[in-house]
Amino acid sequence: MAGVNDIAFRQLSLELGCDITYTEMVSSKALSFANEKTRHLLDRAPNERRVAVQLFGHEPDTMAREAAWIESEMGDALAYIDINMGCPARKIVKKGDGSALMTTPELAAEIVRKVSAAVEHPTTVKFRKGYAAGEDIAVDFARRMEDAGAAAVAVHGRTAAQFYSGCADWDVIARVKAAVEVPVIGNGDVTGGKEACALVAQTGCDAVMIGRGAQGNPWVFEQVRAALNGEAAPALPTPEQRVAMAHRHAEILSKRIGNNLVYMRKHVMWYLRGIPGASKARGELNQCVTLDDFNRVLEQLLVDAARIEAEEERYLAC
Repeated sequence: MAGVNDIAFRQLSLELGCDITYTEMVSSKALSFANEKTRHLLDRAPNERRVAVQLFGHEPDTMAREAAWIESEMGDALAYIDINMGCPARKIVKKGDGSALMTTPELAAEIVRKVSAAVEHPTTVKFRKGYAAGEDIAVDFARRMEDAGAAAVAVHGRTAAQFYSGCADWDVIARVKAAVEVPVIGNGDVTGGKEACALVAQTGCDAVMIGRGAQGNPWVFEQVRAALNGEAAPALPTPEQRVAMAHRHAEILSKRIGNNLVYMRKHVMWYLRGIPGASKARGELNQCVTLDDFNRVLEQLLVDAARIEAEEERYLAC
């Protein structure tokens, strides 16, 4: 979720029922160089009382030192240090970071040992079913992480080679849950309350992690919360509510980074999925830069959506 779960994204997710948020991936190496851009990733949203910091790297001493610095800077605002051993992005794995650490389990365990010894807050680890296509090593890897001091593990039911293709294998999450004593967080293919309940029922996992399912859809958290609590499902957002949320997301982001909102284009497109006229608006959205640009396109989209729906109703009435 690097480049996605920024402060605005996390603020809106918390408002709609998310229990705990994670920062974007934070490079331990960049922190060691006192990189200000990287340090800004540790900033919190106004409603973010506590946040998990998602740290990545492959040098145990550097990661331990920077984890201790994060803890000293954030204090009680830090929920825990989460070591990312699941990211499959090429620019990450080619340096030996992210999911590449699954190919060097001894090094991965040493990182967890040193980080957990350096901080008082819990250290958790996120990883995948395996690294190479067809690989299934999550159970052994989870045991190694637990032995090294991990307070919890999060398991994504795909290999790194799969990226996000195909279906997540929830059975591997169940096997990890049966193999370790620490809490297990299940991850992969949760897009609503029904899927969250099915994941918990099938795996016995202690918590549900939602990533891509929340892109343009922060309402997924209230849907999941209601389903897990056995409550009636909240109404799905209307096109007007989705456009309004896109407006708000852009406004929050503009206050933080200024009026160059090119970064916002992908978020807006996610919000608009399935709205009548959205495909036509995509071309214009790809030209948007300022908050006014986005507002103009979004306002026109609502006009076009209303017209398309009216035309469809007239057609069906004939």
